[in-house]
Amino acid sequence: MGWHASLALDYTREGGRSVARFAHEGPLRILQSLWPEGGEVCHNVLVHPPGGLVAGDTLQVAVRAGEGSHGLVTSPGAARFYRSEGAPAVQDVHLRMEGGARLEWLPLEALYYSGCRAENRLRMDLAPGAEVLGWDIAALGLPQAGQPFVRGSVLQHLELAGAWLERGRIAADDARLMDGPLGLAGHRCLASLFFAAGSELPRARREALLDAAREVIEPHALASTAGATAPGPQVVVVRVLAPLVEPAFQLLKSVRRAWRPLLWNRAPEEPRGWTI
Repeated sequence: MGWHASLALDYTREGGRSVARFAHEGPLRILQSLWPEGGEVCHNVLVHPPGGLVAGDTLQVAVRAGEGSHGLVTSPGAARFYRSEGAPAVQDVHLRMEGGARLEWLPLEALYYSGCRAENRLRMDLAPGAEVLGWDIAALGLPQAGQPFVRGSVLQHLELAGAWLERGRIAADDARLMDGPLGLAGHRCLASLFFAAGSELPRARREALLDAAREVIEPHALASTAGATAPGPQVVVVRVLAPLVEPAFQLLKSVRRAWRPLLWNRAPEEPRGWTI
C-alpha cells in the first residue's frame, strides 16, 4: 500500500491582488503566500515533506486559477522517484484556468533513481485568454554520485487539452533511446520550457517568443542540444538535453527571463528559493 497525498490550490483576484487558498490531504501542502513583486502575482512553494515517492505512492495536485489572477508555483527541491518494486509511483498535476488567468508552473527537477517505476503527468485545461508558463525537468539517475540510470522506467505526459499532447516512456534498458543519436545521445537530463495559451497565439507574438529563445540558446554551451519550436498554434516550447541538471536549468531560467517581459510586461523576477 502506497501513500496518497492531494492538494487543491485555488487562485483568485480580489481587489487587484492575487490570493491563494488551498486544501490538502496527506503530506502535501503550500507554504505561506508571498508577493515579492507586488500584489498582482502570488508566489507559493509546494512542499512534500516525505521528500520522495516509491511503489504505489501518488501525489495529486489540482490548481485552479480564477479570472484575472496570476499565480507562481515552485518547490524547495527536486521531486524524487526512488527505486521500487510493484505499482508505479505517480505524480498527477491538473491545471484549470479561467479567462485572463496566468500561471507559472516552475517546480524544480524530477529526479528518477535507477530502478524506479515512475509516472509524471501534467494536464492543462485553459479557457480562452488563459496562459501558462511552465517547465518539466527530468534527471535520470545520479551520474555524479556513481548511480547511473540502468534499470526502471519513466512515463512522461504533457497535455494541453485539445491542442498539444506529448507522451512517452523512457526505459533504462532501451539502448537506442538512451544512447542513440536520435534519442538522448547519452545525456541524462531532458528538459522542456513551454508557454501554453487557451486560444491561438497571434503569429507575431509566437515568432517573438521563438526569436527571444533562440537568441538565448545560440551562445549557450548547450546550443547543439537545445532548440525552440511551436508544435501548434497555442504552444511554444524550448527543449534541451544535457549531461546534468544544472546547465539545463540555467538555460531554461535564462529563456524565462527573456520571455516574461515579452509575455506580460513583467520583470524577470525569480522565486527566492532558486539557488542553483
